[in-house]
Amino acid sequence: MAGRWLRHSSWRRAMLLSGRCSLRLPSAGKGASSRHCSGTAVLQKTEADPGVTEEEIVVPRKKTWDKLAVLQTLASTVNRDPTAAHYMFQDDPYLLPRNYFESRLFSLSRESGKNAAKYIVNEFPRFFEKDIAEPHIPCLMPENLTPQIEEVSEAALKERIQLRRVKASVDMFDQLLQAGTPLSLETSNRLLDLLCFYGDREPNGEDQSEQKEELGESEEEVPDQRRRKGRSRKTSDFIGPKWRENNNAERIFNLMPERNAHSYCTIIRGMVKHGACVRAHDMYTDLLNDRHTADVYTFNALILAVPEVKENYIERWELVEDLLNHMVQQKVQPNLLTFNAVLKTVRKCGGMGKGISLKILREMKALNIEPSLATFEHLLGIFYKSGSMEMIYEVMDEIEGKTFVARDPDDDNFFVSAMRICFSLKDVDLAYRLHKVLETGDNWKLIGDAQRQSLYCARFFSLLCMMEQLDVILKWYKELVPSLFYPNAQVMWDLLQALDTANHLEMVPQIWKEIKQLGLSNRPELLEEVLALMAREIHPQETQMSFANCAADIKSIFETRERNQVPLGWTSSALGNIAILFSRVGRIQEAWNMLELFKKNNRVPSDKVMNEILTCTKQSNTPDQAVELVKLAAAFGLPTTAKLARRVIEEFELSEEQKNVLEDADSQSSDSSDSDTD
Repeated sequence: MAGRWLRHSSWRRAMLLSGRCSLRLPSAGKGASSRHCSGTAVLQKTEADPGVTEEEIVVPRKKTWDKLAVLQTLASTVNRDPTAAHYMFQDDPYLLPRNYFESRLFSLSRESGKNAAKYIVNEFPRFFEKDIAEPHIPCLMPENLTPQIEEVSEAALKERIQLRRVKASVDMFDQLLQAGTPLSLETSNRLLDLLCFYGDREPNGEDQSEQKEELGESEEEVPDQRRRKGRSRKTSDFIGPKWRENNNAERIFNLMPERNAHSYCTIIRGMVKHGACVRAHDMYTDLLNDRHTADVYTFNALILAVPEVKENYIERWELVEDLLNHMVQQKVQPNLLTFNAVLKTVRKCGGMGKGISLKILREMKALNIEPSLATFEHLLGIFYKSGSMEMIYEVMDEIEGKTFVARDPDDDNFFVSAMRICFSLKDVDLAYRLHKVLETGDNWKLIGDAQRQSLYCARFFSLLCMMEQLDVILKWYKELVPSLFYPNAQVMWDLLQALDTANHLEMVPQIWKEIKQLGLSNRPELLEEVLALMAREIHPQETQMSFANCAADIKSIFETRERNQVPLGWTSSALGNIAILFSRVGRIQEAWNMLELFKKNNRVPSDKVMNEILTCTKQSNTPDQAVELVKLAAAFGLPTTAKLARRVIEEFELSEEQKNVLEDADSQSSDSSDSDTD
């Protein structure tokens, strides 16, 4: 149908373009040149008098512009600033986040402030009655949520339903029932819609403590929620509060003197939404017994609830087949959400899902239903779980160059799931293709919330760190951080490994600045890795100076105890690497301070640490410190004490007294080594 519409519109545009004609001015002679004009004003010669021209004015078709067309056009001229945080944080520089947790905290705080302001405006509208905006802006004025009709009537009930007052609507219904006032089926269904949508609770968050108590009770009351250990939460585990047994929705449904298909479909969808899946299928049986037919949205909900109803894979698929056969018998046309619901259920049917999913795709193609991103995500989940990786390449061939719009609530799962598979396959070319699809048109809007976007970018960048050259990695780092995501400790560790692989360890101090800016300087694994990379090899003096400054910075972090944070504990490797970095630039006193920290924290330095400090001592030509170093090695019980003593004797000018001290230390270390051997 879409293809026919496109062919028809193309044919129509061709006819309009071919309507351009040569227009000869009436005053011009034969030799006058003709000019072209559009077909909106055509001069035609009449058959009665060829010498007279008659002007026919054709009114052009009206062009209706979207209200945001001008803003969208202006926005298209501005590119994203990769160096800036999200625009929501730019109003207050103090609240510019440094990492994902701060960005989430600040964004939630912002929304919380908006909700608090909205609550004050709606709760105390008398303080905001003055309207100074010209023209009037209704959305900035307090909402009138106070019922105006006081008497007990059906009109009062409709008003409370319109205002989404759940408790007030139920109270009015009970008063009408006690007064014997009959209600129309339409009004009863509207009340049922309100109760099932909100789960028989107020939508605005009032009485939250009461709702929490009711939620705890409902978890004990609902018998059809099978709690299986180790099972992940499913779709029906659920958004919002759980369905309570014999709640107002069920009570009003049972009190209705007349019920139609809408009544049944509403309560079935409400039960599925709030977790009463088994009861929803029982209610569907009642619908069939009353000779009603369900709509497509009710079938979609019932299909999604199948994994909660049946445990066995074969029984699940048989129940789905029964529901699909019922749709055929009731002449209910399936839509995209129907097939996506089937695929989502098939994902929980084990190995039999591969063959079934291909049949579902063929059925969609036969019905001319275009798949959405959620469809492809379910396919990837089915095939990836069974170990088949070729599906990701077929999906990429299908979606490349296309733009998508949100058609299913699960559309925002596709990009994260696809990037997870790319990361698992270590296929960087496939990841590039996926990212290109994300950047096509407005597909970036379908990546999901900030958490999904951060997860997508983290996996993409980690894959680049493993597979790409360093210059490409740094280019993508500048492109993604901080405008799209804030790296976590694992991502920064991967970046350090990329520096190590590329043999560009001189950039470690620069990455250390990024780690501090991102608020990750309190992560022990990052500190250990930074120190290990800097201390592993000897570099030019300028690089060693920057390494030593980084080491001093890390040392201050270990010694600083911030409030509400567990202090970092010194390890032998951290102490030793810092001592080595200080020794290589001649900062002998700071290196000796690190040796004191070894004793203070009951840690033992390695042979490499002692040799590096001795080399630094030789450069400063301080025999006394060299002797003290040997005595300290003997106190630690190091097996290399004798080697250190002989090295000091060979490389330093010592007095007789100092030589005797070293000989004693050598003999003590030899005795201790012999005893250890025995």
